[in-house]
Amino acid sequence: MSSPEPTTVTASVLHAAKDLRVVPVSLPPPPADELQIAIRSTTLCGSDLHYYNHYRNGDILVTSPLALGHESSGIVTAVGASAAAAGWVVGDRVALEVGLPCESCPRCLEGRYNICAGMRFRSSAKAVPHFWGTLQQRINHPAKWCHKLPAAMPFALASLLEPLSVALHTIRRSAIQPGQTVLVVGAGAVGLLVAAAAHLAGASRVLIADINAGRVAFAVEQGWATHAYTVPMTPRPEQPPSVADKLAASKASADAMCAAVNAPAGVDIVFECTGVEPCVQASIYAARAGGTVMLVGMGTPVQTLPISAAALREVDIRGGFRYANCYPQGVELIASGRLQGLEKLVTQRFFGMEAVGEAFEMAGRQTDEQGRLVIKVEVVFGEEEAKL
Repeated sequence: MSSPEPTTVTASVLHAAKDLRVVPVSLPPPPADELQIAIRSTTLCGSDLHYYNHYRNGDILVTSPLALGHESSGIVTAVGASAAAAGWVVGDRVALEVGLPCESCPRCLEGRYNICAGMRFRSSAKAVPHFWGTLQQRINHPAKWCHKLPAAMPFALASLLEPLSVALHTIRRSAIQPGQTVLVVGAGAVGLLVAAAAHLAGASRVLIADINAGRVAFAVEQGWATHAYTVPMTPRPEQPPSVADKLAASKASADAMCAAVNAPAGVDIVFECTGVEPCVQASIYAARAGGTVMLVGMGTPVQTLPISAAALREVDIRGGFRYANCYPQGVELIASGRLQGLEKLVTQRFFGMEAVGEAFEMAGRQTDEQGRLVIKVEVVFGEEEAKL
């Protein structure tokens, strides 16, 4: 049960672009339906990196100090009364699902709580006051949105349940069928996990494309993709290209990607994981007639797209935003051992609250000082520091 008195914990708090400070924070006992959790692992996300670098994420501005982090796992250190009655105990190992929906709107009631208009998401500045993230020594969090972990599951893998859930959600939204051919555009952490999830869902051919040859090779090495395509970098033209020139270049890129997987008529499903305009354009061209484009990446909010190339061929364009009801599937998938190589996604580790700034600087790089790929950077806290 919880202690009646607040305690003081430390948190890494962003006060301006690249201005992280470790500060003391008063933490009350957990309310009746919440757990107090000692954070053991947080892997860094691209959205948090945007906040760190710019004190904003697209159109969302940070208006007051904000603790970042939302891909996290830890150990229960205190339990609210009703959570205790539901079977939670101190020492439970958990992964945190950090979005808290209203639970009463039509979208929540139909199970699509990820698109709840009242969603409060840790480390996002969208809600005011901001909902602080998990780069804190301990936090209180509703027991309903905590997921128990098997004793043998490493905390690093548990933290990856958050981006894995993004991948599982978009795979579910795509209605993928066994034997289909898919293209994943963008080999960031989410794109890599989408490729892995598509493979596990029965796709016979999985092509992953990116400008970074190391990342697409990594996907093939792990068995998550069957084919890799490195998108060539073209020199910047002296004059700004016309819309027609841009679309022609995107069509040529789509043709090249489809050729790499021997799909001249297009692929069944394209998972666009960058949000970059030329990539979204190419994704529409790369889908076969009657195929599907899944918009996963969050990029340029207003884009020029070849809509006729979709409409006249009945190419479905679907959004995939975060996740809903995916964590249990992710826990089972990791625990079963079916998702091989997941631990290799964490390529660099930093230890302790004082190292969070260094971790963010590393997360913004393509390779580290030894020339190794940077894919996922983990910050490790507490007792786990002594084990690694």
